Amino acid sequence: MDVPRRTFLMGIGGAAVAGAAKRSWGASPAERVRIGLIGCGVRGRAFHGKVSAVCDPDPKRLGEAARAAGVASKDAVSDLRRLLDDPTIEAVVIATPDHWHTPAALLALDAGKHVYVEKPCAHNFRESQLLLTAAQNSNLVVQHGTQSRSRPAMQEAIAKLRDGVIGEVLVAKAWNIQQRGTIGHEKPTSPPAGVDYDLWVGPAEWAPYQANRFHSDWHWWHNFGTGDIGNDGAHEIDYARWGLGVDSLPSRVMAIGGKSFYDDEQQWPDTATCAWEYDIPGGKPKQLVFEMRLWSTNYPMNCDSGVEFYGTEGQMFLSKRGKLRVLGPRNAKIEEAAFGREWGFAHFDNFLSAIRGAAKPNAPMIDAHRSVAAIHLANAAIRSGASFDFDPQNETIVGDSPAKEFLARRYRADGHWAIPENA
Repeated sequence: MDVPRRTFLMGIGGAAVAGAAKRSWGASPAERVRIGLIGCGVRGRAFHGKVSAVCDPDPKRLGEAARAAGVASKDAVSDLRRLLDDPTIEAVVIATPDHWHTPAALLALDAGKHVYVEKPCAHNFRESQLLLTAAQNSNLVVQHGTQSRSRPAMQEAIAKLRDGVIGEVLVAKAWNIQQRGTIGHEKPTSPPAGVDYDLWVGPAEWAPYQANRFHSDWHWWHNFGTGDIGNDGAHEIDYARWGLGVDSLPSRVMAIGGKSFYDDEQQWPDTATCAWEYDIPGGKPKQLVFEMRLWSTNYPMNCDSGVEFYGTEGQMFLSKRGKLRVLGPRNAKIEEAAFGREWGFAHFDNFLSAIRGAAKPNAPMIDAHRSVAAIHLANAAIRSGASFDFDPQNETIVGDSPAKEFLARRYRADGHWAIPENA
């Protein structure tokens, strides 16, 4: 039997409200929320102990996830529409490749499910706008997978910045420096036996199966990923913007990047420098800078990722790796601490608490959109070779810039049931 086709709705509120109204989210905190996992790859494995159903078009990964999560065979499906049609599933975790993040999230909201979506929440700027609108028009919880926002030590560090420990914060400098390795050169072949590759590609432009653009390696292709600026960089850019204290989109975007090291088929840069300037009404403009080198093991502050905040009265270094240092004027040490690298499930637990009405999500879609917008705008500047001014109120590039071409994406020429409306 064919699974009914679902369509994306910009006016999603009615269906979502009706779906949620049938359930009571204010029940006992101990009540189990039935959650479906969409995408059983590297990130999806972290949720095996938390889910009641699993979904993946690769039968090998699907079987491994089903066994690890202890779910019945009927709750292990290849097509996400079957999972979304299950009325007992109340929420989903979306841990697919980037090109499926927003399409799957929109379908889930349309089906009345709460959504935990991995970072970046969208493959491109336009999809982020669509997901923000859908989330705001629903009464459902949408949590972005930027886990730093639920770590107490990170929250305390940001609170210190708000309290003026280094004065007024004017600049944040973030970095992602690591030795990624090459994906080499491959030729199209038949997909692995049993894999529903047509479903894996989904609404993206069709590209034949190739080993170095499938599991994990999809990150480095324009059609499926957002490069490492959108992958690991999403964490640093998010808490850099958080600490900088800017609650808007940038007013100017400058970015350069390219293939400086690897001779392979990666389409996204292995080297990039990005900068965003934010106009502050009645105040001084603020700058956010991001550096990425995917071929080096020489790190600032002996840390492969982190953020330095520069204020009028000092500096703070903060890393998701569990490092904190606060300096006053002329580098006088104020504080230095290590707070461990364990992620735990605080962010996911916050998502569950928000579903039950006991908390607000620590990474709601409005913050997700503001952070991933910076990523997508920088990627647009890199791909077009043009920096540009940006109107943060109307969310448009100012003037006639070639970067406009890269704010949205091209979908399958022959159509697909998961292509968003108004995309």
